[in-house]
Amino acid sequence: MGESSLTSVDLLLRGHHKIVVICGSGLKLYSNNLKVKETGVIIKAMNIKGYKMDGLGNDFLIIDQRDDPIRLTAEQIKKLANRNNVGFDQLIYIEAGTNSIPNISFYNSDGGESAACGNGSRCVAHLLMNEQKVKSISIHTKSGILKSLDNGNKNITIDMGEPIFEWNKIPLSKDMDCSSIEINIKNQGSFNGYSLSVGNPHIIFFQEIETAKLKIIGPTIEHYDYFPERCNVTFAKVLDKENIKIKVWERGAGLTKACGTGACATAIASNKKGLTNRLVHIHFDSGKLTIDWKSDNRIYMTGPVSDIQEVNIEI
Repeated sequence: MGESSLTSVDLLLRGHHKIVVICGSGLKLYSNNLKVKETGVIIKAMNIKGYKMDGLGNDFLIIDQRDDPIRLTAEQIKKLANRNNVGFDQLIYIEAGTNSIPNISFYNSDGGESAACGNGSRCVAHLLMNEQKVKSISIHTKSGILKSLDNGNKNITIDMGEPIFEWNKIPLSKDMDCSSIEINIKNQGSFNGYSLSVGNPHIIFFQEIETAKLKIIGPTIEHYDYFPERCNVTFAKVLDKENIKIKVWERGAGLTKACGTGACATAIASNKKGLTNRLVHIHFDSGKLTIDWKSDNRIYMTGPVSDIQEVNIEI
């Protein structure tokens, strides 16, 4: 960098081919490569290396921060997530952790953070196992330490932790029966759902629904006042004791081709209602995930992931 006079520096991040400086008001910076904005935010165009992956079409942009820590703003995430740009359902950061277990964080396409992402976790696990040439690995998310296993042929199993049923931990806005939550939507009718958390809040309605209608009512239920942190919305059709077909409206991402935590939540709710076994196959239009809620109360999700595609992004 060129000569500078810094009166208030809040954040300075350096990396290969990128410099980002965010400063307080009154900062003056002199550099041939930096443009100074009136707001006091100085940003050089960043070239970021990332990876595109998907699980059953539920797609992700993965950015490795272990050597080059950098955070995109919510507006930058929304811009990149647009299908006319890079396009993705969630952004995932891989960060240096402790005891050789990397920290993983998830951001929806609206720029908001999510505590859990099942398909994204499987994709990151595959990426890291491929990198380290191992068949199992652990990652750390806000839901805890998740162990994963490579079954071969890009088929990955991950331990998604334990389901949460307490109303204040899902969370809901008040104490209510989580197994029978009534949602009334003007001009659309009444819907009775089962709510729980598998790292993020879900509500599942055991009835078939057309995609067009889900696009209408999904946003309303996501923002319903029962859910202070919003929620993921699933409509499920039980086919038999071992198979369920679902459609999911994801919090902060909208209608997606598949949702790993939605599959887990649906499997748990259907078993609690006596509709299915503890091991069940969850079907999307793009394929299936196998969910096994074992006797130790932990949820194991198995399914395919895509090839790893390197991408270079300029912001």
